Amino acid sequence: MSGGNRDYGKEYREYHGKPEQRHKRSLRVLARRAYEKAHGDQTGKDIDHVKPLRNGGGNGMGNLRASSVKRNRGWNRGS
Repeated sequence: MSGGNRDYGKEYREYHGKPEQRHKRSLRVLARRAYEKAHGDQTGKDIDHVKPLRNGGGNGMGNLRASSVKRNRGWNRGS
C-alpha cells in the first residue's frame, strides 16, 4: 500500500456501502440476533459460522456457534 494511509471512507463508499453488501450484512446481523435469542446472552463471544460464508455456509441456526473473539478472528490460527 503506497504511503501507508488507508482511506476508510472511500473503502466504505465503494464496497461496504453497496446495496448487495448492506443486504449481506443485515442477514448476518439477523442471524446473530436469532442465535442470541435462542441461546441467551453471549457477552464476550463472537457468533461464528461453522462453515464460513465464503465456502458456501449459510446464516441458519445449524451453521452458527458461539466462540471466543480470539478464535473467531483468527489470532491463533496456524499455531
